[in-house]
Amino acid sequence: MGHAFITAGTKGLGRQVTEAFLKEGHAVSITYFRDFQRAQELVDLYPGASIEIIQADVCNKEDLTAAVKQAVQRYGTIDYVINNAGPFVFKRKKLIDHTEAEWNQMIRGNLDAVFHLLKLTIPSMREQRFGRIINYGFQSANTAAGWINRSAFSAAKVGLVSLTKSVAYEEAENGITVNMVCPGDIAGEMKEATIAESKQIADPHTPIGRSGTGEDIARAVMFFCDEDADMVTGTILDVNGGLDVIHQHR
Repeated sequence: MGHAFITAGTKGLGRQVTEAFLKEGHAVSITYFRDFQRAQELVDLYPGASIEIIQADVCNKEDLTAAVKQAVQRYGTIDYVINNAGPFVFKRKKLIDHTEAEWNQMIRGNLDAVFHLLKLTIPSMREQRFGRIINYGFQSANTAAGWINRSAFSAAKVGLVSLTKSVAYEEAENGITVNMVCPGDIAGEMKEATIAESKQIADPHTPIGRSGTGEDIARAVMFFCDEDADMVTGTILDVNGGLDVIHQHR
């Protein structure tokens, strides 16, 4: 079994991803920002599993460096890097109304953090000639679409689309794949919900009739991470129940 490093993997969209790796028997290192209690609850849910929680701010290079060092010391080479963390300004506002601090948080947390983590993990992946890197975007990010009142966040994520494709090409010869999952509008409790739970709640705004869930994202991540999925790299995958067909944001 391998070792997955998942940022912000203790709750939200990262929760189901973490559990998917654990259920397949992988060792998992997960970062959390502030909510130690939620992180510890996840550890307690899987007694005997190879799991560790590490406090880290993904906007801080030193935190990321220390987190990777701790994970490698405990479990060895990192096989899977899941860049799940991504700061977000929840209040809708135009670019001109963003503060410099908000802009920096969006760029550092959603783009710079991936740069630092790739620098920290790709060398050992090259040595073992295997690695799976998954980044997160947003619906239709592959078209470089604008996102009204989300300009700072979308700028960082669209930049990450290009980075994903570039590194996928650069590292293909080393057995490393790099892909992106783009969730649709998965909100509230649905972030940690299962597909079965979602099917019990009608969603008239989504063509398939139900909301997306954390499990939908986990299924996509686990496909990309499969050993035999090496033919799929540089792919930007929308997971939104068909909303991207008509380029509609909820």
